[in-house]
Amino acid sequence: MSTLSTHHEKTSEACPKCASPLHIRNGKQGPFLGCSAYPECDYLRPLHEKSEVKKVLTGSSCPLCQNELVLKQGRFGLFIGCTDYPNCEHTAQLSEQNKPVEEAPKEDSVPCPSCKSGHLIARQSRFGKTFYACDNYPDCKYAVNDKPVNEFCPECKWPILVERKTATAKRIICPKKGCSYRSKPL
Repeated sequence: MSTLSTHHEKTSEACPKCASPLHIRNGKQGPFLGCSAYPECDYLRPLHEKSEVKKVLTGSSCPLCQNELVLKQGRFGLFIGCTDYPNCEHTAQLSEQNKPVEEAPKEDSVPCPSCKSGHLIARQSRFGKTFYACDNYPDCKYAVNDKPVNEFCPECKWPILVERKTATAKRIICPKKGCSYRSKPL
């Protein structure tokens, strides 16, 4: 009778946090070493390092510690991080790198209909699709997929409309659920 291997195997290595033995375990990201004293000790590390993109961005500096920044490949795509990680945990999306720290809303920007203090700005999803979200994120999570228009809905009086391209024409529609306003083709 053969036995199947268990979901974790002991190693001779000790946990650097609590000195308990480390076990080899399998997770979504592949095999990793985890502390046998889990959940009291949460130490873990990948079993083998992934071949990830690491490109030092010469001439750049971390806004927190002034060390150089590096381009890395992560779980959700490319991002920018500090070369002094884990001492400094600064990260930024690629689109945030060249953005001024305090960017004033543009004259043609659309106010957020949810929080009323933010503005809707163009963002990119991890798949490269553009959407429009409140710049007060994470305090306000309002977002729309289509380009916002700074006009009230003539039917429900919602403070914004969106520009949507349909199969036949471009239209202005109301993004509020339950409202069926659609303009004539533009």
